[in-house]
Amino acid sequence: MKLKHRFAYYLIGFTMGLFVVSGIFMGKDTRCNYFPNARVLNDLRNKPFVYSDKAQQILSEQWVDTADIKNTLTYGDVDFDQSNIVTSGGKLYTIEGQTAKNQEIILKVVNRSDKAILQDILKK
Repeated sequence: MKLKHRFAYYLIGFTMGLFVVSGIFMGKDTRCNYFPNARVLNDLRNKPFVYSDKAQQILSEQWVDTADIKNTLTYGDVDFDQSNIVTSGGKLYTIEGQTAKNQEIILKVVNRSDKAILQDILKK
């Protein structure tokens, strides 16, 4: 069999495989969170999110709002050097992100088995 015939068979099979795989995963809520940063942020977003009294006080100052918090939990970076610290009832994670006004913020979130608690919001 000539090389161009083998290549044509390969492309036909590869294309059919792409259609099968896309048909299987189409419409499903599948996520590929292979990296630790994505796994931690996804875990925090999927749990009930609770604000501590200190975090509510900082939110009332109006320099940061809940949309900035959600944006940071979606696109932020987890600082693993200062994170994964075992505290009473969970693990403390430090997440760096930005507000809508491009001001850098740091979130301190305690990840428990049943909920995530925002402990503190800091300006960087």
